[in-house]
Amino acid sequence: MANVLYLVHRMPYPPNKGDKVRSFHHLKHLAARHRVFLGTFIDDPDDERHLPAVRAFCAEVHAPRLNPLVARVASLAGLLGPQALTLRYYAQASMARWVQGVMAQQAVDCTLVFSSAMAQYAQPAQLGGGPLLMDLVDVDSAKWTAYAPDHRWPMSWLYRREGRTLLAYEREVAARADQTFLATEKEAELFRSLAPESAAQVSELSNGVDADYFQPQAGRASPFTAGEVPIVFTGAMDYWPNIDAVCWFATEMLPRLRERHPGLRFHIVGRSPAPAVRALASEAVRVSGTVPDVRPYLQHATVVVAPLRLARGIQNKVLEAMAMARPVVAAAPCVEAITAEPGRHLLSAADADAFVAEIEALLADPAQADAIGRAGREQVLAAYGWNARLRVLDHHLEAAIGRRMKTA
Repeated sequence: MANVLYLVHRMPYPPNKGDKVRSFHHLKHLAARHRVFLGTFIDDPDDERHLPAVRAFCAEVHAPRLNPLVARVASLAGLLGPQALTLRYYAQASMARWVQGVMAQQAVDCTLVFSSAMAQYAQPAQLGGGPLLMDLVDVDSAKWTAYAPDHRWPMSWLYRREGRTLLAYEREVAARADQTFLATEKEAELFRSLAPESAAQVSELSNGVDADYFQPQAGRASPFTAGEVPIVFTGAMDYWPNIDAVCWFATEMLPRLRERHPGLRFHIVGRSPAPAVRALASEAVRVSGTVPDVRPYLQHATVVVAPLRLARGIQNKVLEAMAMARPVVAAAPCVEAITAEPGRHLLSAADADAFVAEIEALLADPAQADAIGRAGREQVLAAYGWNARLRVLDHHLEAAIGRRMKTA
């Protein structure tokens, strides 16, 4: 059993959005094998009530509040220099002091950092030369750069600047890490091309899904109105790729589908819907906001869609819908990121016309839709259990600790 310092930008509980699902299962996996010292931020006041659940996994937790509005304003100070705004957003003196205290008082064997924003608390001087494992998850710098063409100046300039400055920091962190992880091999390949000096220490650490939790159950009540045909999208609705996805679907695809299927209704299920999402609400579109349990919406969906044009890496929303045995129609990059056969385990769509065609085909053949849903769940069970996926983390953690013991 080792002492592991785990630094995460957002409290990894409850696992109700993509990054928190990944970080929670990493925490759960680590805590079953090691003593975990968790440094994280609470950026949603409602999450504070879940602190006892998080502490149950850890030897120690430091979780100061982070006010998103205050942090956003504070991050603008980064414009005065070359620093990425992402780093300024998560910069807090109390976190730096806590990390220094843990390193001074505990025999930390290895540090695992989740997201580039938290690497500022794992500088060589702070870690005393100890091993560092870095989970970038996705190439966030590329994500910011990809946002730029869809926004006007000055936001287009700001996004390009953030992409450039954050890439420089990602490369700096990867150069001093024992290993850097990305959520898909495609993202790993991209980062190797952007940071060739660290290519040998970059590998895939895939997401998984809790298929025991996400499984259909007889008797689970439907949240939908009798007679409607529910098309469902799930996700945090203050996240720009999700906002773009539902707006695109509601404006470009939904009207065409409703011409032939008037009872079809698009359900947007997820926390913190942005104004652009709330504005979509109508007879044809339901915006739920936070729900206590997403599983009824998935289980009783006719089709689950993931029309993500800007998202990167494996999408938990896709894996969860597949685990619930529902047919999924996803953007081609989302399908390419996972180990699944298009047409058998889920359906891939490259543009609006393809989304409409694939959904039409599922509506016309409910038996085939159910068969795709069942095959999708079987694929999740075979390929995406969390324990199997996290063996990569175990391997590199043990290797890093072993190297430290030899040099101690």
